[in-house]
Amino acid sequence: MPGVDKIFAPLAGHPLIWHALDALVRCASVGHVALVLSPANLDQATELVHAQGWTEVTVVPGGKRRQDSVGAGLAALPATRWTIVHDGARPLVAVSTFEAGLNEARLTGAAIAAVPVKDTIKVIDDDSTVASTPDRSTLWVVHTPQVFATELLVRAHGRIAHDVTDDASMVELVGGSVRVFMDSYANIKVTTPEDLVIAEALMASRSSSRPDDTQMTTGAST
Repeated sequence: MPGVDKIFAPLAGHPLIWHALDALVRCASVGHVALVLSPANLDQATELVHAQGWTEVTVVPGGKRRQDSVGAGLAALPATRWTIVHDGARPLVAVSTFEAGLNEARLTGAAIAAVPVKDTIKVIDDDSTVASTPDRSTLWVVHTPQVFATELLVRAHGRIAHDVTDDASMVELVGGSVRVFMDSYANIKVTTPEDLVIAEALMASRSSSRPDDTQMTTGAST
């Protein structure tokens, strides 16, 4: 997103991050939200939160890595039994998805939103030659929210110091059992300008058909 901070890019009349925050605040099971951002964005985020009257949202400076930012969010939250981690760049998450994640996580202590892959996946060697073709039926694309028993997530963050791509990976490394639950393909992550166009179209379609189910923070707790 050259020259644009995607988190505050306009989307359907609000900053992009507003949509995920709004969904979290409207979720009956969520009591506290830690909104974790780069230090450069703290003032703008604080103004947004205050303007909306979101007293349950705490604005928190993030760290160098994704896991450092999640750790900062965990430290800012009060003691809770369950923690939801969601990307602020996924504005189309539905309130019902948070509830579904909590229901699944209660079975093993951890659950992640995901969708089956639609395309064939190739494993490539260093010389750009196809090394193998995994069975597509076993492959899922992982989204957020990811939901964890707070004690399990805190323990994983305390033990895993090397870089990981998501919190579920940390929980897996400390022996946690992670369930996958079906998400919507519409819960896209906004990364490029084209994604904003797609998100705008999806949001317009959803608001006309399901106005109550449209609506990050890294770290939300119930």
